[in-house]
Amino acid sequence: MRLMKEELLAIWKFIKDNRREIIIFCLATLFLTLNKYHKLEPYWLSSLVYYALLPLFTIVIILRDNPVDYGFRLGNYKAGLLHVGVVCLIMIPALIISARNPAMQKYYGRSGFDLEYVLTKSLSLISWEFILRGFLLFGLAKKLKETSILVQMIPFVLLHFGKPEIETIGCILSGVYFGYINYRTRALWPSVLIHLIVNFANKFIVTL
Repeated sequence: MRLMKEELLAIWKFIKDNRREIIIFCLATLFLTLNKYHKLEPYWLSSLVYYALLPLFTIVIILRDNPVDYGFRLGNYKAGLLHVGVVCLIMIPALIISARNPAMQKYYGRSGFDLEYVLTKSLSLISWEFILRGFLLFGLAKKLKETSILVQMIPFVLLHFGKPEIETIGCILSGVYFGYINYRTRALWPSVLIHLIVNFANKFIVTL
């Protein structure tokens, strides 16, 4: 009985000391899982609900935090603009080369590049960025500090399963870098801009 009591007290202490992180870890994982097994149509609505609206609900209602603290700040905009510019200059030539890859052609050449694609993909990617590099990154940063950068990279890579292998493997480095940029600038918008620009440029190049 004494051992049981000690273990129960230890569990309670763990939950009490890590309540915030447990909520963020578990609910972020739940939202990612729900989007996999209970996907809504169209796809951008599913991303918006599971990756943006539900995390925002968690922040405001459950955690009782200010959503602004989860990346919705201008932050260090000069550093942010520098990273966005440098990444785009490096990535565009790389995208031109990778566009010749048959797997990239097959995956990204399935549909055209038009206004509907831009609008729907923007909603989807912004939602992706928020749950990973807003909700997870800034939510865990208070306790985990820079380690939160590595934590958010893992689901980012997993979300790319089913896409071309070269892109998925590349997400290991880009996921860490995107997280670093946001952590460094204390803002969500740098990774959002980079993700949108790279995706649209890739789509445009592949469909030429």
